[in-house]
Amino acid sequence: MTGTLRLHQQVRETTEAIVGAVTGPLASPRSLLLDRYDSAGRLQYTGHTTTLAQATGAAIAGFLAPAGPGHPGTGWRFSAFPVELAC
Repeated sequence: MTGTLRLHQQVRETTEAIVGAVTGPLASPRSLLLDRYDSAGRLQYTGHTTTLAQATGAAIAGFLAPAGPGHPGTGWRFSAFPVELAC
């Protein structure tokens, strides 16, 4: 038998990130927008989660607080969905 076998392997890394904002209300977020500090100490948008299950969003909500003045994400637009800054 001749032919080529191609395998696709996903590589996953785990790292820490800061929740900079959420889509949906803080009391029941639909997804989390994640930030990390760069080498210069600036907070940079890194990525987002997939849509959270309702129970997961409710469980995470207790750890979130509204962002105060001077949040690094103030004025950023992430998507067409309503975004609430968090800290």
